[in-house]
Amino acid sequence: MKLASFLRTTTLLSAIVIPLSAAMVASPAGVGGAMAQDAKKQHETTPSGQYQPQQDVLGETVMEQPGQKPGAPTLTGDEFQAANKIYFERCAGCHGVLRKGATGKPLTTDITTELGYDYLQSFINYGSPAGMPNWGTSGELSEDEIDLMARYLLNEPAQPPEFGLAEMKETWKVLIPEDQRPTSQQNDLNLDNLFSVTLRDTGEVALIDGDTKEIVTRIPTGYAVHISRISASGRYLFVIGRDAKINMIDLWMETPATVAEIKVGSEARSVETSKFEGFEDKYAIAGSYWPPQYVIMDGATLEPLKVVSTRGMTYDTQEYHPEPRVASIVASHYNPEFIVNVKETGHILLVDYSDLENLKVTALEAERFLHDGGFDSSKRYFLVAANARNKVAVVDTKEGKLVGVIDTQGTTPHPGRGANIMHPTYGPVWATSHLGDEVITFIGTDPEGHPDQAWKVVQTVEGQGGGSLFIKSHPNSGHIYVDTPLNPEAEISASVAVFKIADLANEEPEYSVLPIGEWSGITEGQRRIVQGEFNVAGDEIWFSVWNGKEEESAIVIVDDKTLELKEVIKDPNLITPTGKFNVYNTRNDVY
Repeated sequence: MKLASFLRTTTLLSAIVIPLSAAMVASPAGVGGAMAQDAKKQHETTPSGQYQPQQDVLGETVMEQPGQKPGAPTLTGDEFQAANKIYFERCAGCHGVLRKGATGKPLTTDITTELGYDYLQSFINYGSPAGMPNWGTSGELSEDEIDLMARYLLNEPAQPPEFGLAEMKETWKVLIPEDQRPTSQQNDLNLDNLFSVTLRDTGEVALIDGDTKEIVTRIPTGYAVHISRISASGRYLFVIGRDAKINMIDLWMETPATVAEIKVGSEARSVETSKFEGFEDKYAIAGSYWPPQYVIMDGATLEPLKVVSTRGMTYDTQEYHPEPRVASIVASHYNPEFIVNVKETGHILLVDYSDLENLKVTALEAERFLHDGGFDSSKRYFLVAANARNKVAVVDTKEGKLVGVIDTQGTTPHPGRGANIMHPTYGPVWATSHLGDEVITFIGTDPEGHPDQAWKVVQTVEGQGGGSLFIKSHPNSGHIYVDTPLNPEAEISASVAVFKIADLANEEPEYSVLPIGEWSGITEGQRRIVQGEFNVAGDEIWFSVWNGKEEESAIVIVDDKTLELKEVIKDPNLITPTGKFNVYNTRNDVY
């Protein structure tokens, strides 16, 4: 490939460092071995680049092939479906379902045609330091697959199906009507210390007794459950899979089981229930990646009541965006509102559910690419990461106003719900870790007691490295835990860093490393350690040892007081455990 051909129209995609040709990399003598390896190294995918919000389920959806674009390479029907699967599983999270751009640049045919096959083939193969994964040189895609994808991008994109109220009602099932359910708890479980554990690759959740550490039951759900949420009363467990299927599970039954279910789209990530006084358990809400919308449902049956599109203008450039995905949703403790975070437009929506027929929605202009977040310790202020912009937006849920947008001083914040601690110097703070680097950021959250530090970064410290997905603490804990499951170093991804909160008074506090993977006793596989979750007492923290589907996984429990191994839960049915949600902590936003 000629260099001039590779360089043309680079401004149409993110800025890149020009990769060496495959021949030059394979033959170090051509350019000098060190130079070739350095050039290849800078195109390796970073930890934050590994984490993309893929449209897994859309990749399995058979879609109608658009008509042949004049001059574009011909794709057979099988080739088109194969390319579609690769695109939705690996590319759509950044470049959009319709290829019109999100965190990544647009890949519409007016752009790709001008770039040409050679450019696309090389870009897919080598990636870029700006965040494009090196799909070819990493071995993720074969030469034939890269050729297929370059040809695919020169053709018009597929149009996934819409999913409105009628389609939702076709999937809606009430398995046990409300009047046939128990009127009191029929089991002996300590529900406050029950854990809902995602078994990602089996399409199930396992309910684990936090007292006995035994699996109570496994419940079939949608694919790759993303989160579990608990109704305000503590009775109902709601889980949503990436395939947008919601299961409503009655924890009062002798053996907890699904009592209602519904599918709200093709791809989804978020579900929540109403918590404001007088509306407990009344409504549930779910947000979709595709179609871009949210739906409010009856809290006892999941009957869909109101479907609202999120398509609209971006907050900053005020350009129309055709597919702004719904990311996290939380329920306000101060108003009858759901707080709905819309990725691509950068709007935080305060959805007033007190009158669904005259629905009032307040749109706060925050920052684009909103992702996940949680409340401060008072539960008045909601902090959410706009992770592609390295920002955190803060909402006063009592007053219904944006407080500010804060630069986290790290790359790609990914807090989960974040962690609230009492900082020895700055009082109440909320913390986030980062996917892109080792930075852990602490933000002051006490405008009354510590006004000079409120909504500012008061401290940053360094952990083990990038690739963190979750940070965790508890009001009864003296520690803060940081996982790193996406770090490329096996030893780091199989362990967690722990800081003593008291040591944060030091300018450069040291951390301890807990070898969770080693403690699990598992010797094979990648042993990624992910998402610490405390029990109700806050004296032990659970970590998932997330291995491949055909390999052994486990949950490792650590004594929070001593930082020593307390117990390991192993079971042949504990397959690919990831997220864990303690009923009490999840219901009450304790983190």
